[in-house]
Amino acid sequence: MRRFIADTSVWSLFLSRSNPSNSDLKARLRAGILSDEVQMLGVIRQECLSGIKEREQYNRVREYLNGFPDLLATSDDHLMASEFHNSCRRNGLRGGCVEFLICAQSVSSGLPILTIDQNFQEYQKYLPISLLA
Repeated sequence: MRRFIADTSVWSLFLSRSNPSNSDLKARLRAGILSDEVQMLGVIRQECLSGIKEREQYNRVREYLNGFPDLLATSDDHLMASEFHNSCRRNGLRGGCVEFLICAQSVSSGLPILTIDQNFQEYQKYLPISLLA
């Protein structure tokens, strides 16, 4: 069993009923869930729940995600995230604080990231992150 972090982009696709695309990716996440390989991060949970307009849908998604305990970010993770941000920026890449915290938690925990967000492929050029194909 190889644990991994599923990025918000993957969760959004997985939780979307209206988007039938990327069935292979959805199957990979489903298999990871069933085999207890998926690691949740607090910032990913927050992103998944942010912007849900209907309270009923929010409660359903929140309840579903409650089954995944968080890997808590440490002060060292936040410091590493700021270093990652600065390193990427020096190399002409911009990104958000959440993305760099995900990268930092990935590195500190030794867990790869499952994502469809192309930014992570760019970050990988300058950061020691591992991505799942």
